[in-house]
Amino acid sequence: MKQFGGPVLYLDRADINTDEIIPAKYLTEITKEDLKPYILEDLKLPGFDPKGEKTRSARVIVSRANFGCGSSREHAPWVFEVNGITAVIAESFARIFRQNMFNCGMAAIELPKEKIDLLFSFDNCPDTAIGIDVEKQTLTISGGGRKEIITFDVSPFDKALVLAGGWVDYADQKY
Repeated sequence: MKQFGGPVLYLDRADINTDEIIPAKYLTEITKEDLKPYILEDLKLPGFDPKGEKTRSARVIVSRANFGCGSSREHAPWVFEVNGITAVIAESFARIFRQNMFNCGMAAIELPKEKIDLLFSFDNCPDTAIGIDVEKQTLTISGGGRKEIITFDVSPFDKALVLAGGWVDYADQKY
């Protein structure tokens, strides 16, 4: 079964769009793997390096509201997938981006602002990681000697997509 979670990349801004996640000039690449080096290439945040160790080691992204807005493209979840990122946690998502995450077998977890703020309070704590149990709909964040457990909601169908590994695997199992 697919594991969700690991080291966290904090992107402290709302409205991160799909052009910042994967620039449009790379949409002609032939395979998902070809997208890998361009993850978050056009995202501008103070101190953020898309080629840095935090980005390379991340398995979970924590961000603010309206994550994945802009052009609807599956390439945005794909670039996360090929870089080992299994989940994005935010206050809200653009509808199409969120569904593309589920369709690709990745978790898109929406939490209220106060829970997102709690997750951000772990930024810069040593060894911060988030473990996600999609089945039980819980996430556990730990770092700097602290630990918190947070529950989240996801529709039964979207949960089934994620647990199956995405839409294609779900369809193979069901039809």
